[in-house]
Amino acid sequence: MTDRSGHLEAGSKASSPLLLRGLRKAFGDVQAVDGLDLEVLQGECFGLLGPNGAGKTTTIEVCEGLTAPDEGTVELLGLNWGTDANELRQRIGIQLQETQFTEKLTVEETLRLFRSFYRHGISVDESVRTAQLEEKRKSRVGGLSGGQKQRLAMACALVGDPELLFLDEPTTGLDPQARRHLWDLVDELKQAGRTIILTTHYMEEAERLCDRVAIMDHGRVIALGTPQQLIATVGGEDIVEFAVSSSQVPKGEGPGAPRVQVDVEKLTAISGVQSHRVDAGLHQLSVSELHTTVPLIFAALAAEGLHMSEFRTHSATLEDVFVRLTGRNLRDE
Repeated sequence: MTDRSGHLEAGSKASSPLLLRGLRKAFGDVQAVDGLDLEVLQGECFGLLGPNGAGKTTTIEVCEGLTAPDEGTVELLGLNWGTDANELRQRIGIQLQETQFTEKLTVEETLRLFRSFYRHGISVDESVRTAQLEEKRKSRVGGLSGGQKQRLAMACALVGDPELLFLDEPTTGLDPQARRHLWDLVDELKQAGRTIILTTHYMEEAERLCDRVAIMDHGRVIALGTPQQLIATVGGEDIVEFAVSSSQVPKGEGPGAPRVQVDVEKLTAISGVQSHRVDAGLHQLSVSELHTTVPLIFAALAAEGLHMSEFRTHSATLEDVFVRLTGRNLRDE
């Protein structure tokens, strides 16, 4: 049994499909992974998030057996790549960011090829149904859309009936409809009790699919918990975003005018305001009790002779958590 945060309760005997202890990996002078400890629990969808250069991809490659660690322990299903590589390949599934298929093979032929690699697994018919590719069964891979190729890649990852599934940015580059089709498929896999490791650059995706997420930066985990727990750390239920201009600026004076200064101390002293930051000229306030705090923000700005040229609110998200922790957006290069 686990508690709501995903941690094992006292006395629990549940196994951990993925366990990392003291993981380190360097490339020359760059320490990509720096003493990482991580545990993924049975049956959960676990999200690994981080900007480029955070060590996320290296961590996943080590877990998948594609890269050897410099130090540390890596256990998958109680096994390790050093002594149990052949067995692990039979029991895990991997969907890479981009899979290069033989384009002249049909969908069915591709799945038959991948199925032949495993001692046990699901039938090609079931793989086709799972990926919702019945109508494309006899179609050549080269004629599939991007979303259909991603569903085929997912089917290939599942054809061995894996106990542990790695999905590395499975919806990158897909249109919104194709992305949601993949989400539905992942939901079905979760309902079936599979353990899934998901990396993504889409915060909505992580919030929708993941039971727990770990945010990485500089080779370490800097935050870990359920999406709801991490969002609660922002300090407010909502985010207020606004840009200001001075009521004294002459009409027609354009973007070249000096940036208007805001008295941050007065803003953060307002009841309900938890924190303040500026991102590309846009002020962001984390607030509670939106309906009472927003009028006070308006009044404080008006008292300084300022008015809002932009204004919007949204519920706090994982993106807000990441920005607060690292000072940069998740998708920054």
